Amino acid sequence: MSIYKKALGDQFYNLHPMLRKRYEFNEGVIFKGKGTMKSINGGPKWLFPFFRLGVRWKLLFPEHGRNVPFEIVNTPKNGKNGEEQIHWKRTFYFDGKKRYFNALMSLDPKRNIIKDYLGEPHLVYSDLLLSCTNDGGLQIDSKDQYLVIGKIEIPLPRVFQGLATVTERYIDERNKYAIKVVVRNPIIGVVFSYEGEFISHDIF
Repeated sequence: MSIYKKALGDQFYNLHPMLRKRYEFNEGVIFKGKGTMKSINGGPKWLFPFFRLGVRWKLLFPEHGRNVPFEIVNTPKNGKNGEEQIHWKRTFYFDGKKRYFNALMSLDPKRNIIKDYLGEPHLVYSDLLLSCTNDGGLQIDSKDQYLVIGKIEIPLPRVFQGLATVTERYIDERNKYAIKVVVRNPIIGVVFSYEGEFISHDIF
């Protein structure tokens, strides 16, 4: 049973069948998707130096645009303590440049939330709450966040947090997954967002 299936519990069976297939990760299945981001937007321009710094950690990037080619690879792994992990590799192609938004997720069984370590090496930690939408989509909301410095995790004050809302659906008419990500700060508003569609490029 995958970490997402455990976190959602009975809600998992309310997901669209293709989303259930995508998030089951039976027997170490790797998911590969390929598509296009209709739009990628950043926040105020004065944030761009921080986004450029984020390139080093494969976390954020200053580029934005429309119709940006995109690939996603979700790879099941086992952590040092034997916990199930899912590595997220998201690649965006900007005119010859590759930009990444990577993460490593695992389950906290006591709190029944997903633990999300963002960047490589990890720079930010976030609790993730999963839920099923009324139309069979998956919604992911980030909660408490921490700055990660080596083995130390420092709670981030709310004013410095970038809280994400992720919505993923399956569109039967086009046989595609649709993804929308919006990252908001309580003071600045939207600081980063992207929206697009992708197909299951390869499942093996």
